[in-house]
Formats: sequence, C-alpha cells, structure tokens
Amino acid sequence: MIALSPEVSDPAPIAADQHALSPSAGGLLINIDNGGTLTDFCVIDGANVYRTKSVTTPYDLSKCLFDGLKKTSRTLYGHEDLLRLLLSTDHVRYSTTQGTNALVERKGQRLGLVLAGLAADDLQRDSQQRGVFADLVGKRVATLDLSLDDTALETATTQAINQLASAGANRIVIGVGGAQRDSGEPRLKNMLLRKFPPHLLGAIPLLYSQDVVQDVDDSRRIWTALFNAFLHPAMERFLYSSEHRLREYKTKNPLLIFRNDGDSARVSRTAAVKTYSSGPRGGAEGLKALAAHYGFQRLLGMDIGGTTTDICLVENGSVRTDRRGRIEGVVTSLPLCDVVSAGVGGSSIIKVVEGKIKVGPESVGGAPGPACFGLGGKKATVTDAFLVMGLLDPTTYFGGELKIDVERARSAILENVGKPLDLTPENAAEAMEAAWAATVVRSLKAYTDITSDTTLAAFGGAGPFIACKVAEATGVSKIVIPGLAAVFSAFGIGFSDVAHEYEARLAAANNVALKAALQELAERAKRGMFAEGFDLADCTIAKHLQLDEERIDLLDEKLPPGLSEGAGLTLVLKATKTIAHAQMHRNFGGQRKAALAHAARRTLSSGSWVELPLYHVEDQVDAVQAKGPCVLEEAFFTCRIESGWRFEINEARDILVSRA
Repeated sequence: MIALSPEVSDPAPIAADQHALSPSAGGLLINIDNGGTLTDFCVIDGANVYRTKSVTTPYDLSKCLFDGLKKTSRTLYGHEDLLRLLLSTDHVRYSTTQGTNALVERKGQRLGLVLAGLAADDLQRDSQQRGVFADLVGKRVATLDLSLDDTALETATTQAINQLASAGANRIVIGVGGAQRDSGEPRLKNMLLRKFPPHLLGAIPLLYSQDVVQDVDDSRRIWTALFNAFLHPAMERFLYSSEHRLREYKTKNPLLIFRNDGDSARVSRTAAVKTYSSGPRGGAEGLKALAAHYGFQRLLGMDIGGTTTDICLVENGSVRTDRRGRIEGVVTSLPLCDVVSAGVGGSSIIKVVEGKIKVGPESVGGAPGPACFGLGGKKATVTDAFLVMGLLDPTTYFGGELKIDVERARSAILENVGKPLDLTPENAAEAMEAAWAATVVRSLKAYTDITSDTTLAAFGGAGPFIACKVAEATGVSKIVIPGLAAVFSAFGIGFSDVAHEYEARLAAANNVALKAALQELAERAKRGMFAEGFDLADCTIAKHLQLDEERIDLLDEKLPPGLSEGAGLTLVLKATKTIAHAQMHRNFGGQRKAALAHAARRTLSSGSWVELPLYHVEDQVDAVQAKGPCVLEEAFFTCRIESGWRFEINEARDILVSRA
C-alpha cells in the first residue's frame, strides 16, 4: 500500500457474493500477510469476504496481529469478541516479510561456520557471495581435517567451536563437502553432542547443513543452511509467541505458516528459510487461482506498494519458479517463486539528477511518508503528483482515514522537480507521472516478453493507479484488477494446503535402493503429517526423482529405464493434505448494466483540466460496465481509465479493463 496511516478503518465485507468457501467448509478462514509497514487481513466467512489492515509493530509483531483480529471481530459481530472469532475459525494462515527484511537490513545472528572437505573460498566465488558472506559470517570460520582419527578430530572440533564462540558467533553452522559429505556431518554431530550437549544453559546452537536440505551441491546446501540459521531465532520468537497467544483462546487448529513454496505448515514444522519472500508468493498463488478461474493463459502480476513493484508470472496454470532460487543474489537449494522487486512504488522519491527525472529506488516509506501526508516529509513522490493532478481526493484517500494536503504536495514537487526543470507544479507532476510509469514499464519488459495473450494483473495499493498507461506502453490489451487488490497477497495465501516434502539420495541407481528410500520417506512423511494432525492415508502423495536439475515423475515404484548405474539420484516424496480454500465465483462477459456514476473528478491530463466521471466500486450493486476516460475508485485504490478503454465489474467485484 502507498498509504501508511497511523489508524486504518475497520473492515467491511467486499461483496455479498465475493469468493466464497466451498460448501463443505463451515468455519472462517483468516489469511494474514505481515508486511514491513502494514499487516493485511483477509477473512472469508461463507459468501462474505472482509478485509482490514493494521500498522505493523516491529517491536512486537504479535501486537499488530491481534490488533487486526480484534478489528475484524468488531465488524463481524458489532463489538469486539476475539474469543468468538477464533473459536469460529477453521484455519489461520500467516505469511511474513520479516525474514526478507532482516536479511536486507542484516539484522540477525552472528554466524560461525565449521567446514570440512571444502574451504570458505568455495562459498565466495563471485562478488555477491563475497558480500553476503562478509555480512553474515565474516572471519568466523574454522576448517577441519576429517582424515584425523577420532581422538584428534574431537580435539580439533572442540577447539574450533570454542574459537568461533570467542570470536562472537552465537549460532554455528557445520557443513561437510566432497566425498565425505554423507558420513562427515553425522560423525561430527556425535562428537559435538558429547562435548556441547544442548541442554546446558548458554549452549550455542549447532546446525548441520544436511538437516536443513539434501543437496549434493555443497555450496548451495551450506548457503541454504547459513540463511536458515540467520533467520531462525527472530522468526522462532515471534511465531511461537503468536501461537501461544492464540492457544489462550483455545483455537481449534494451530497457526499455519505460509511458505515460499506455496504450501503451509504449523510453526514447529517450518524451516525459517522457507518464510523468505513468502508474501510475494501469496500474491502469485492468488494470481494462479485468478488465471485458472478466468482462463488467463499468461497473467503478468504487477504488485505495486510503497517502495517496490513486485513482478511475477503465471503461465499455463503454473507460477514461474526458479528450481534453485536466489536469496540476496546467492543461489540456494530451494525452489523459489521467480519474483523480481523493482525499486519503484507509490512512495519512491522522485528528483532531478543531471537535468533528468529520476525515480527511486529510495523511498520515503511511511515515516515521514510523501509530503502530502503532513508528517514532515519534504521529498516528492508520485502520490504527491497524483494529488496535485486531481486523481486523488483528499476526502476519500485511504478510505477517508488519512488526510492529505495538496499544498504540501505542490510545494515538494515545485522544490524537487519544478524549479530544477523550470516547470510549474502541475507540469512537473505530469512529468513525474510519465517518468514513474516508464520505470514500471521498463521493469515489466525486463522481466518477460509481452505476448499477445499476456494479461496484466494490477494490485497492491498503487498497482491500479495508471495501469492503462502501463498496459499501452507494454502492448497489453487487457488488465485485471482483483476486487481484493489491496490485500491480494493475503487473499492468495488462502489457496495453500498443508504439505511437506521429504528427500533421500539413493544409495545406488537400482530398484532395491529405490524401495529402501521409499520406505524411509514414507515413514518420515507419516510422522511429519501426524505432527500436523493428519493421517498419511488422508493425504495426497506425489513422488519424483531428481537427477541433477532434471525432474522425473515416478509413476510406480520402479526406476525408469535408461538410467546409468552411476547416476546420482534423489527421491522426493511430497505429502499434501488439502484444507479449505476460497472458491472463485462469477465471470466476465454477457449483459452488463451501466455503471452508476458517483460524481465527477477534475483531473489534469496532457496539460488541461478535465471533468471525468467518477465511479465508486463499492456503489456498484450489480455487474456493470462503462467506458473511459473516467476515474474508478475503491476504499484502498484509485484507477484512471484512459480514453479508448472500458471497464467491467462483475458480481465478485473483480474488474476487467480492456480496450474499447
């Protein structure tokens, strides 16, 4: 969202026939997306969908969580009744950007690293790896020689741990590579459990790379373990604190954490590294459901918030994913949704550099925010520009909860853009809009080719603003704006199931080894799903073989023909328990009534002021349509429909904008 209000209005149902629960699901679904500035709530109650926002409280993230839940209960019941809300809820699914933010800001643990079979230089082969390694580990590295006998190795290992602790490490990752990668870490674990038993007060946590992920690539595996170790403590403290508070209300089911692989699991079954970038994955899962329902073959997501534009793609029903995703530019063992974050948003600073307008990547954030917020900000942003151009109304902005000041916006634009370019505030505002749109367009084109079947999905607080101009510049002829655009990532979380993947490397490329691995993973899956509260017999089981980067589906319990005896195979088993989802209803097309115009809005376009029809989304009772130019406004977003475009709002409040 671009508006960072200290107080956010109570939620209201989006529509009486929004995206409803399946008939078999009777309780509420609560989906929560915890962002750096605002925390979004999407609550599905039968045929009604409610949404609200609370201001993120980084000093205690459970506070903003419960603030939002209390506000939701007030809307559902007319008074605050958190106990009733939680007892009526089937599932609470939660995602957070806190891990992502912690890595970006380098606010986390001081890691130590014990290596054997490889050197620290093997983890620092490019400038990106070197930079992140310096920030997370630095010189806190010890190397062991596994050719030593047990007595000598135990002494060396003890000295290494003591040395790293003395150097300031408060968590230590242990990684073994090369020929002894399978046997080396268990050998060291047995020694270290005797020397540093974890039950003692002040014991330093010792984390083994193969406990986090199975990957024959030593660098990827150890990097994944380092990221997990860095994120773990902060995530653990907050998530367990929140879960314990929920248990005080005797919730039926545990808090589910939405992961960056698109699935969910309870706190105790979630690796911290899998919370990284989970928020954008929620948006991608929402787009996947939207594409499947409306038949979009290629849906390009443009999620514009205050600081960044998150771009993702759903093509032929699948979210574009990197088999080996990158965290902070470093390749890891995990598959990650291919989301690119461009440094342009509603609060991006716009200034003049060497006679040209420059957009971002710096942002004023929520404090002090755009100049028009009146919170002390002096920098110019596109939010200020849209206010000066008349696209935004000070009385209705952000549901009327945040009063914005057009004169402060004019002053900031004149000082930062107008004077350097010898332009009036109004002309400077139009130039700022053009530069802002061009930055978004460049980011979209750099991410993917724009084909004739590409539909643009505009969501987030700033996504819909000038989506038509962005579409025209990219060659897109259709735009979809979800009815829940302002909380769309939270909505998307609700399409996840409870699932876990288990991996085991085959001892040999034959059916005997395969059978043994299948039995091992089936037992692990049985225990894991039991811990989630489910019987494995009630879960869907998927199996495949991983050969280097190639995935081979395993349709029966035999290896496919043609595999060489020396092939390095990994068996992957995934157990999934389907839980209640939101269901998509309604469609586009057919006979539509004329949209009900609320009033007119005086806006600046191409140097001239014009009166444009204004349509409030909430005022449209039935499925409606209208042609541009006009302004389309909802409590948490505004969209200018350009000449030559038309919009259609269906009964689910989803909006299709297409060329007239």
